[in-house]
Amino acid sequence: MDRDQRPRLAVWKFASCDGCQLSLLDCEDQLLTLAGAVEIANFPEASSAVLDGPYDLSLVEGSITTAHDAERILKVRQQSRHLVTIGACATSGGIQALRNFADVTDFVSAVYASPHYISTLATSTPISAHVTVDYELHGCPINKDQLIEVISAFLAGRKPAIAAHSVCIECKQRGTVCVMVQGQPCLGPVTHAGCGAICPAYRRGCYGCYGPMETPNMAALGREWRTLGATPRDISRALQTFNAAAEPFRKESEAHAD
Repeated sequence: MDRDQRPRLAVWKFASCDGCQLSLLDCEDQLLTLAGAVEIANFPEASSAVLDGPYDLSLVEGSITTAHDAERILKVRQQSRHLVTIGACATSGGIQALRNFADVTDFVSAVYASPHYISTLATSTPISAHVTVDYELHGCPINKDQLIEVISAFLAGRKPAIAAHSVCIECKQRGTVCVMVQGQPCLGPVTHAGCGAICPAYRRGCYGCYGPMETPNMAALGREWRTLGATPRDISRALQTFNAAAEPFRKESEAHAD
């Protein structure tokens, strides 16, 4: 393919820690192949060279937390043939969505010496709450191999081959004994796979970094946690982390709130 005819890739940052963009940079040899297959037209994390749109594929990291960003994401969508959100912030509002459970003005007053300089929205929301999203890649941070698969799929015009099962399947694949069987509360049964079940491998319950799997049975998990001695507050706090605003996690956490 002529280099001038390569698909154009753009990477955008909103409210986030940059961890998911760094996952793309961490692809190393795969990134070199990718750079030959696409024209990286807009990726400030990697290069100061920025080309105007339109773009064939936009990867969006981060949540919407300001009025300015709520306007900016509309412009990104208009310039993008396909738009994929990457990471917990972009897909569910991220850790900053904890503000959604309280009054953000209280946080601003407590943290900043001059609160009147701060301009922010009352909530942190996922990109899908503002524009149409073609695909969501979960994780905090995302799995770099899954990211390469998503990019390859969109370039080839096919659906990404990303497993929809829970972390429990990953535990079985690596031969890890179920920590819940051993009496340790774990979010693995309701969490989307992708991390390789790292935490259970070290006999620690899953933190839910990859957000809710498809059709999670949250009520059943809550009941099982209670049989293991977890209090309603324990359950609520466990669900209010990286993916606090994801609908299944939010509803179940609120059901156990004090």
